[in-house]
Amino acid sequence: MADIRGFRGFRYDLGSVGTLSDVVAPPYDVIDTALQQKLYDASPYNAIRLELTRDEPGDDDQHNKYTRAGNTLREWVAANVIRQDTARGLYVYEQEYTVEGATFTRRGLMARVRLEAFGKGKVFPHEQTMSGPKEDRLKLYRATGFNLSPVFGLYPDEGEVFALLEPLIRSAPPLVAKDHLGVTNRLWSVTDSATVSKVIGLMGPKPVYIADGHHRYETGVKYLEERRALGEVADDEAAPNFCLMMLVGMSDPGLLILPTHRLVSGLAANVTAPQLEAALGGHFDIVERTGTDARAAWEHIEMDGAQTTLGFGTVADGQWLVAKLRDTTVMAELAPEQSDDWRGLGVSVLHKLVLDRLLRERIGGEPACKYVHLLSEVTDATAKRECQLACLVPPATMEHVERIAGNGEKMPPKSTYFYPKLLTGLVFNSLKKD
Repeated sequence: MADIRGFRGFRYDLGSVGTLSDVVAPPYDVIDTALQQKLYDASPYNAIRLELTRDEPGDDDQHNKYTRAGNTLREWVAANVIRQDTARGLYVYEQEYTVEGATFTRRGLMARVRLEAFGKGKVFPHEQTMSGPKEDRLKLYRATGFNLSPVFGLYPDEGEVFALLEPLIRSAPPLVAKDHLGVTNRLWSVTDSATVSKVIGLMGPKPVYIADGHHRYETGVKYLEERRALGEVADDEAAPNFCLMMLVGMSDPGLLILPTHRLVSGLAANVTAPQLEAALGGHFDIVERTGTDARAAWEHIEMDGAQTTLGFGTVADGQWLVAKLRDTTVMAELAPEQSDDWRGLGVSVLHKLVLDRLLRERIGGEPACKYVHLLSEVTDATAKRECQLACLVPPATMEHVERIAGNGEKMPPKSTYFYPKLLTGLVFNSLKKD
């Protein structure tokens, strides 16, 4: 069972900092230099000064962006800029957002979740991680002693959890923050002990699948191991045993997985549509040629609904085509150690078969990818000739995440993109105290 707990979160005192919109920030992994500066300028209390502090001249092992973040957080807590809530509870988090002209609302609850090594309990990863981000986050955990941003977790449900929470959150006004992408973020604190106990009871038997924040979760496990080795974890109820997690039901109507399209460079030559067709011909049927119309290619993929239907735009001649894998047995040869579910993913077919085999053999070079999510980002990049080949990939589904993660596998990198990202700065979780 996943061990879910209410907790006493740390939150901004809006009387001290002003508007909540001015002090929240996206998670570290989607912040570039320009956005970092914009957030610095938004408020002297913006969470960017904790989540992704700037490097400064003269930084060394004793004085650096991590120690600055730790010092800043301690100063804010001492000055009551950030205060710990007096009552233990759960935090309902709602995000209203628009994608491709359609508006969605996604809801979940923030809680403490007991950390456990992957494969040893009921918390399952679905994507591979890299060492660099984990080392970065570990340094920040050591310096601050806080979870600054939540891990994003998913659980199977039929709406029973929010049936309990709905009456409470609709009778109280939320805190509201609008982020830099125009997403409206709403937060409620739920401290009614009977409701919190019922929610925890419902959540207990459920598995949790990590949607986003794998690096932060694994960093939490590592931090817990370090604290134990130092004798700083008194018992199984001590704060470092848990991490801050946002939990969203898999049936939530606002839970959207965006596709992650690939912009490919590094080929030995600028490939044209006829050359691409020749390269794909042994394994794919060309089911539609849409000329210069990328949207028509994408609409075909959406209507088809199959993971094995991919779209390709050849920048050299501005042409688009849709190709469907003829026989999936080739994937068993290319990825024999993986399950049929894994081998059937569009991203698996694209990388294992198209990029790593067919294009290397027929075109040459070392294909390298840039990742985007919106069709407009693809068409902008091709118009500016920022890549040689654009690849449209159908999004993985919640069923893929549940089956593959539940099987103990990890999906290929950049298989899923759960939009929008969860904000940093709504609730902080101490790893030092309850």
